[in-house]
Amino acid sequence: MPTLKGLLFNQYATEGLSALVEEMQSKYSAKKGRRFNDDNVTYEISRPVLKDNAIEFEISSKIPEDEIKTPKEMQSYFQQIKKVLEKGKNKPVSVEMENIVWDSRKDTEKKRDYVKLQYQCPLDDLFNNKEVEKQHEKVMSGKADSSITDSPSAFTKAGSIVLANVRDSMHQFGRDSLIKLMDANKQIKASLKG
Repeated sequence: MPTLKGLLFNQYATEGLSALVEEMQSKYSAKKGRRFNDDNVTYEISRPVLKDNAIEFEISSKIPEDEIKTPKEMQSYFQQIKKVLEKGKNKPVSVEMENIVWDSRKDTEKKRDYVKLQYQCPLDDLFNNKEVEKQHEKVMSGKADSSITDSPSAFTKAGSIVLANVRDSMHQFGRDSLIKLMDANKQIKASLKG
């Protein structure tokens, strides 16, 4: 059974990732749903879900099939992406190659290969107690950041600050993870051409 904390954090994590989708769709070519296109690669950011005291979400990118022809090249592309993403911080908990068959009109069939990344953020990693204390002191002394508004989900100013931190942390974590995937795609596409 989910806790109140988990439900609230998931709500604000959803706001953070939805803001990221809007940001990317305004910066790059918007597509339907939670997708956008950059440099002939379509990206998608899922909605977060609460699972086992953590927030989970997925980021995927289409493998550019018009630039990569054979199944062997596809697999090689995927392995290179996987290798890049498993370095540094913001490592996904799983990296999979997923094949989606799309048939919208029942007379055409399109096959698309995707790199699908799953991320997991423990609830307690979405805010920092010391940072909340500092922000709370600023609010109480009248030197508050105007982006921290009262939340109808919190009964105290400190609670509103925690929820704002959750939203902002999820937005930043999602952005960092997405930029890492976008950079990996650009790097590997460039190596294929060169």
